[in-house]
Amino acid sequence: MKRCWPRSLLLAVLSATLLAGCAAGYLLDNQVQSFSGLQSGLPANPTYTFERLPSQANQPGQAQLEAMADPALFAAGLRRDDASPRYAVQVTASVVRTLSPWYDPWDPWWGGGFGHFGPYHHGFGWGPAFPRMDQAWFQREVGIVVRDKASGRVVYETRASSDGPWLDPAAVLPAMFQAALQGFPNPPAGPRRVDIQLGGQTKTASAQPVRSATSPPAAAPVPAAPASAPAPAR
Repeated sequence: MKRCWPRSLLLAVLSATLLAGCAAGYLLDNQVQSFSGLQSGLPANPTYTFERLPSQANQPGQAQLEAMADPALFAAGLRRDDASPRYAVQVTASVVRTLSPWYDPWDPWWGGGFGHFGPYHHGFGWGPAFPRMDQAWFQREVGIVVRDKASGRVVYETRASSDGPWLDPAAVLPAMFQAALQGFPNPPAGPRRVDIQLGGQTKTASAQPVRSATSPPAAAPVPAAPASAPAPAR
């Protein structure tokens, strides 16, 4: 007899499995590209305030998104001052569900479903209403634009994108803002990969340029010598 699992139980099992995986740590790799007009560095008083596009003005989640970006902006050297800001900062984010690289089109779990991902994105599409771990896949992107309020000139623009299984946006999006601002105000030229460690240890960031198809392969690491076996107890 085939057993039918309640939907609430399926969601609970899925959430517990995902959280257990995240407890051991997750390396979030981001593709980042930045453009700077601040090559001479930041001024003595690099204050800013958030500025919203007309499409963001009435979005209830925009304040939450700005709060996620604020620690990364502070770490980059900018200081929020809504009373007398030198710069205006616009932040954006999107989370879109896509097909997993390992999805099985013949899987009986595959079907239509409605997805809602907080204040950032929602929609109806084909996908598992209760996906397996190897079929829940998302494309994420964050963007930051810094504009000089006196001249109206955009002085910094950066974007970070990542894809992977479901992870809590409250943890992932702040880390992506951190990756997007890596190197501010003088970031490396061209696209690069910035890794952020989530969970398991203190969050760290490392950056490396994106390797092109014509770039030589990296040298293989030399394997370490095997450790000698301990002497048997007498």
